[in-house]
Amino acid sequence: MALFLGIDGGGSGTQALLGDEEGRILARAIAGPSNPTKVGIERAKKELLRAARGAIRKALSAAERGKLTAKRGVQSRRQPLLAAVCAGVAGVDRAALSRPLLAWLRRAIPARRHLLVTDMAITLRAALGTAAGMIVESGTGSFAYARSLRGETLRAGGWGATFDDPGSGYDLGRKAIMAGLRDFDGRGEHTVLTSRICQALKLSNITQIVMKKLSPQQVAALFPLVLGAAREGDRVARRLCSQAAFDLAEMALALGRRLGQRGPVPVVCAGGIFRSSPALRRRFARFVHRHMPLARVRLLQREPVEGALAMARELGR
Repeated sequence: MALFLGIDGGGSGTQALLGDEEGRILARAIAGPSNPTKVGIERAKKELLRAARGAIRKALSAAERGKLTAKRGVQSRRQPLLAAVCAGVAGVDRAALSRPLLAWLRRAIPARRHLLVTDMAITLRAALGTAAGMIVESGTGSFAYARSLRGETLRAGGWGATFDDPGSGYDLGRKAIMAGLRDFDGRGEHTVLTSRICQALKLSNITQIVMKKLSPQQVAALFPLVLGAAREGDRVARRLCSQAAFDLAEMALALGRRLGQRGPVPVVCAGGIFRSSPALRRRFARFVHRHMPLARVRLLQREPVEGALAMARELGR
């Protein structure tokens, strides 16, 4: 029985699923962040391999316990362990990253076929299969990605935290820090975010944050503070959430115009920000429906790594 491996490598973590040709998931493993634009290509390789080996190791352990049989081809000396591997990794739409990473993937994870795509591609596959429509993701970073009725793919946003990623966890965390500093100076409105950021990062006052070397993941990890403060009625936090919803909707509307689709368009919300905040999702939907009244906005029900596994199965057939 052929085995397939799907990997989702993102800015917050890495997941791997091992499945068979009958559609069953045999093993799952997780590892640390593997977006090479944020953690570097060597760290990305380490985490991708850790997740892949973790899933394979669990499947082999299950085989030893009798849950898989030797007849299913779990291990063979003459053939690769896997029929196909698909890895969806953030940032690999750049050739300078995709070429060396794909070459490494072929060496590191033996399989008959290998596919390296962006995290956008596997999320779209998980959300819509092969149908037309779009996804809008807000996690550590943000992007919108669509497939037209003709099968063409389009993107908006996702150009990295330095210049883009509006409405992302990083964007919300960075703006929360800015609001805290403005509050401290008296340049901005008072907000509970000032004290809550200090408490979360163990600072005696907000100005000490400028001396901390925070990673994008650490900045993005502050977004729950913003969502919590917004739920409690903090006006600054509510404005930040509303702006995030508007910024994410702008990406969806940009793709909607480029798709030129007259009928209903599925718009699938993905990522930790959308999952964590129903209020932000509702604002996002309202902004989208103002200009795309036929849009069908919903939350992603499957994990992006399931899209990677589906693409691996397709590749290996």
